[in-house]
Amino acid sequence: MADPETPSTAQGPVTISTSSAERAPIIYFDGASCFGHHNGAIQIELAANLLMPVGAAVRVDVVQTAHLRCSVAAALALREALDKALAMYKQGQQQPTEDIPAVKN
Repeated sequence: MADPETPSTAQGPVTISTSSAERAPIIYFDGASCFGHHNGAIQIELAANLLMPVGAAVRVDVVQTAHLRCSVAAALALREALDKALAMYKQGQQQPTEDIPAVKN
């Protein structure tokens, strides 16, 4: 992820206003409950699990957290961003871990 404090030297075709960053919602989801397309727009419903206590047990309710709508070009850009983020995650998982030295008294 790019450092928001460091301006980018590569100028892309779109400049994102810095004033919009703190107003954008954070959307959490556990999965995509369904998807499709209509009139050229990609449609994806995002959902999250809620744990609801029922006596001594727990019930899982699934609730919609977002209705994602975008053009095909935007969907391809999102897929590319997700692929790159997953590749970064996978690369971080493969880095060797350092052993913590034991402290002797």
